[in-house]
Amino acid sequence: MADKKKYMVTISTVPSPETGRQIAHALIESRIAACVNIVLGLQSIYHWQGKIEESEESLLIIKTTGEVLKQLTEKILEMHPYDCPEVLSFDIRTGNPAYLDWIDSVIVKSAPTEEDT
Repeated sequence: MADKKKYMVTISTVPSPETGRQIAHALIESRIAACVNIVLGLQSIYHWQGKIEESEESLLIIKTTGEVLKQLTEKILEMHPYDCPEVLSFDIRTGNPAYLDWIDSVIVKSAPTEEDT
């Protein structure tokens, strides 16, 4: 494992399990996510356009690396039906080394960015 390696969890709410599956499959097939969990039956209450809204949603929990986070975010935004989709990412500070190695083995490495050079 490289010292600069960042493992990430990204979350995003979606309006239905079907939308979640479509996004999850695209992320997995593109090898920019190692695993996507879809949590069903989420109840969301939020402000939107001056009103308090309530909706039933599903939550995507996505395991990836910082190397492909930009691609992953762009893919979610491209496919997501919401005007302002939730896409929040968090560093994984520690984890089962075997699981982190598995994430590494699945994710396709992106081309180096200007920050890497």
